[in-house]
Amino acid sequence: MSLWHVWGFCLLLNLAWFVCFAASQPNPPKIHEGWWAYKEVVQGSFVPVPSFWGLVNSAWNLCSVGKRQSPVNIETSHMIFDPFLTPIKLNTGRRKVGGTMYNTGRHVSLRLDKEHLVNISGGPMTYSHRLEEIRLHFGSEDILGSEHLLNGQAFSGEVQLIHYNHELYTNYTEAAKSPNGLVIVSIFMKIAETSNSFLNRMLNRDTITRITYKNDAYLLNGLNIEEIYPETSSFITYDGSMTIPPCFETATWILMNKPVYLTRMQMHSLRLLSQNQPSQIFLSMSDNVRPVQPLNNRCIRTNINFSMQGKDCPNNRAQKLQYRGKNYFYRWLVWVTFSVSDI
Repeated sequence: MSLWHVWGFCLLLNLAWFVCFAASQPNPPKIHEGWWAYKEVVQGSFVPVPSFWGLVNSAWNLCSVGKRQSPVNIETSHMIFDPFLTPIKLNTGRRKVGGTMYNTGRHVSLRLDKEHLVNISGGPMTYSHRLEEIRLHFGSEDILGSEHLLNGQAFSGEVQLIHYNHELYTNYTEAAKSPNGLVIVSIFMKIAETSNSFLNRMLNRDTITRITYKNDAYLLNGLNIEEIYPETSSFITYDGSMTIPPCFETATWILMNKPVYLTRMQMHSLRLLSQNQPSQIFLSMSDNVRPVQPLNNRCIRTNINFSMQGKDCPNNRAQKLQYRGKNYFYRWLVWVTFSVSDI
């Protein structure tokens, strides 16, 4: 038996002991909300990876039993056209914004200053939503790194702009666990010779080297949020969840129809970020993705009009949404910029 098999067996024994111990206590111990990881790491102690998130904490049970979990694999053959999806409206007040960029140990996270308000509306949204955080997901290899997949294939990374419903809820924490609470705009990242101007501000050498280790932070000013969006009004949307514990199913996802670009050097700089503090062993932050979750008959809608007649989506019959026609995939390659051939 290999060392890895022995280590895996020990982890299972530790988990089984913990679950049994917690269940036997009159007041089970409270699990620290930060006690989770994306990947298995030998550090002398068990930290739950995605397959265990819903087992170690009853408050996270949706991670295991939820039926509307994210991320998902977007199959183009299952997309439907929704004529009622209007373009996304971005409201920055025509001002540039500032914020603090963090190494959280799991993500590169940019959180805006509270005096800089950025709101979005339109699309699948009934209410206006306020930008709370921008997170970057990326892989150790160019062929993986995005949480969402397109026809089973990943992109090099994924930018997630996380917004909360500020019309119904007072803050992100309240909205995250409430109906119609979150809207997350997802933009795939691809490697190219030149980079997106917003990403260039975040990932240039003078900036990214300031957050090499966990808990490092660096202040950025003069950011134009509009620059992170690709030049398209087309998108895909579905109802899902947060992709981190507690996996609340309160998120509407909007996947933009074009990727943004970063250079190979900038991707290399991301992979040099550590999950740990300087006094600990270096562990790359890369591969900070949750595996895709079952779609469970959810509708994947788009505002790309293929002019094809078809069946109604069972969840949206009143809207007369259309399924693909006979030549759907050819039309998809023509209309959709991040088609399989573009990965």
